[in-house]
Amino acid sequence: MARAVAEGARSVLGVSVELVYYAKAEDFADADAIIIGVPTCYHDMSMEIKHLLEEVATKKIKLKGKIGAAFGSYGWSGEAPSLVLEIMKKKFEMETIEHGLTVKYAPNEEALEECRKLGKTVAEKIAKSRIK
Repeated sequence: MARAVAEGARSVLGVSVELVYYAKAEDFADADAIIIGVPTCYHDMSMEIKHLLEEVATKKIKLKGKIGAAFGSYGWSGEAPSLVLEIMKKKFEMETIEHGLTVKYAPNEEALEECRKLGKTVAEKIAKSRIK
């Protein structure tokens, strides 16, 4: 899913994409947009993502006005991307792409195309913000 999101973002000219599997809080500081992939585990986001977001807050890394999006897979309930978006929007004051993308179990080609669209949407917002 992450590779498909990155592929979609790379389809927009002038946007640089870095796919990071284990991000550090400091990685967020210089990004124009942050797209977090997170599975739903027991009706919650993974502890790794929870700790990462807590570290961003603790280190007072400014994310206000940056573009944020989330996606993830699930087997039962699927709310982790929405939880991440809520933190992005309310805690960090980011401009979020609403309704995180969720896929039940492993993604099929249709779901991967939705991932590409998510990446492209975020990249287009970055490109548009640079024109202003």
